[in-house]
This record gives sequence, C-alpha cells and structure tokens, in this order.
Amino acid sequence: MTSTPQEAVGDRFDPQLMAHARERSWAALQGIRERMRPGMNEDEARSMAAGVFAELGMERLWHPVIIRIGPNTTKIYRERSDADVRLGENDIYFIDLGLVFDGHEGDVGDTFVTGHVPEKQACAAAARELFQRVASAWRSQGLSGEALYGYAEQQAEVMGWRLNHEIKGHRVSDFPHAVHKAGDLGELGERPSSGLWILEIQIAHPTEPYGAFYEDLLTA
Repeated sequence: MTSTPQEAVGDRFDPQLMAHARERSWAALQGIRERMRPGMNEDEARSMAAGVFAELGMERLWHPVIIRIGPNTTKIYRERSDADVRLGENDIYFIDLGLVFDGHEGDVGDTFVTGHVPEKQACAAAARELFQRVASAWRSQGLSGEALYGYAEQQAEVMGWRLNHEIKGHRVSDFPHAVHKAGDLGELGERPSSGLWILEIQIAHPTEPYGAFYEDLLTA
C-alpha cells in the first residue's frame, strides 16, 4: 500500500474487507430501492432503511443516510431537504449510503425513477454513464484526482448535463478514514490508488429542478 499521507490506512486495513463492505453496501442500497413506494417522504424512507441495515448486519453508519426525492435531488449532502417533498408516481430519487461492515467503510449511491418518465430516467442513466467514463479514464490514462473532475465536467457538458462542482469524492478505509485527513479526490494532485477513493458524480438537468447521483469505489 502506498505510503503517501493522503492514502494512509489503519493497522486493521484489509483490501478483502473493503471489497466485502462495498458488496454489502450495494446490497443495502438495493434493499432500500425494493422498499421505496410512492407517497413516502425522506424521513420515512430513512426509517425503513434501518430495517434493511439490521438484516445485513451493518455495524454502524459512518455518514448519515441520505435519500433525496424530486427537487431535493439537486441538493448536496450538507444542504437541508425541503421537508414537504414526497415520492410521486412518476418521480426521481437517489440513495447515498456510508456503512461500516467488519470495521471497513462502504460508500455507494445510485438514482432511480418511479413510473415512466423518460427524461428523468435519462438523468439517472447519465449519472451512471458519466461515472463509468471518468472511471475508465482513471484506469486507462492514469489521471490525477484533480484531472478526473476536470474530465467529468467536460464530459457532463458533452452529454448535456450540469456537473455539481461541490461534489468531489473522498477517501474510504478501515473506520474511521477521517483520521487521515486526506482531502477531496477532486483536489488530489496525483493518480489515486485502487480501492481507497470514492468517485462521486452528481449532475443536474440544465433547466429543470432535478438531478442524479452515483458513487462507488474506484477499483482497477
């Protein structure tokens, strides 16, 4: 493992346990998706999520559960949602989870659509596609974290979406990664190593009040 300060890990760090935390986190996200229903608000969705976590044996959260619905999908993690928003029959929402399994951090996020709303389905698909384009550039070109987000901005514009510049990715590790104070992926001036960094992508429609989010671990 690299010895640079931005990529430091704890004594318990195990790449296999990181992979396990990632897999379990995606299972949790899918479990929540399967239980989402029109009419729910975000508080109700988070309460429902707690049952999913218990079934999967999650140890703890390392960041609060974030579920954004409708116009709240344009907000970043530190912004407060509009409380009166409920999931509609033809709507968009995203799930962002930061979970700990076996002492290691998972961080996953994805966007989904209820009903049949092609323009919102296209937004959700675009966030996934943009993530894959950026991750592919990391693998093939060895770009720095900073360059990855420059590339993400350029590609989002080509695709017809607006990239949220305040979302720039971050470290994960054996819990708690925050002790290493690694900073944002989008400010890393070197190529990020595999299995240590979360690439976050948040986009918004250029004129309409909705967006999409996707995140996962960068792995070679």
